[in-house]
Amino acid sequence: MSWHTVKRFADAAKPEELFTGQWQNRSSVLDDYKPYLDDRWNEGCTNAWKLWEEIVPLGCTGSYQRVRACLHDKRTSPRPVTARPPSPRAVAGWILRHPETLTEREQLQLKAIRTHCPGLDALTRHVRSFAAMLTGRQGERLPDWLDAVRQDDLPSLHTLAAGIDRDRDAVIAGLTLPWNSGVVEWHVNRVKMLKRQMFGRAGFRLLRNREGP
Repeated sequence: MSWHTVKRFADAAKPEELFTGQWQNRSSVLDDYKPYLDDRWNEGCTNAWKLWEEIVPLGCTGSYQRVRACLHDKRTSPRPVTARPPSPRAVAGWILRHPETLTEREQLQLKAIRTHCPGLDALTRHVRSFAAMLTGRQGERLPDWLDAVRQDDLPSLHTLAAGIDRDRDAVIAGLTLPWNSGVVEWHVNRVKMLKRQMFGRAGFRLLRNREGP
């Protein structure tokens, strides 16, 4: 050993101070289930086997030994062991998706986030309400939705509401009538794709042949 290593061991007051290096903060198959384990631990359930049996139906592929090691850390660590928070992209995906498509674990995580963050709770309600208007063609609900958005402290949604309000009649029509510009947008995207594929390779004559009649 070098003298640096010997000094690091000699200066450590407790073993936890030596837990540094490339193996720290690495991902684990239990990361997504640690919030659930933490909640059950706080409720008084400290049996590793029982907790492992509870998370297996939720989709956990980790072994009983991993759960036991995780609980051992909770028993011996002077600080509570907490799982890494979900990424902003994951939370945004949970908010934008239909609630029925979320797994039980995702629903529990989103519920916990909404409980601890009133702003995200209000945002989730407004997003889901707008999605219901869009899919159900309930454009008559738009004025009430705009009023509800302005009552919450959500500057980003206020900007969206102001833009919608400038063309309210057109938006209501888009949320109500069965016609839309989806077919036109599809053709525009198709033409752009063909142009990208043929960039620098051919002229308008071949492009017209690729587009068809």
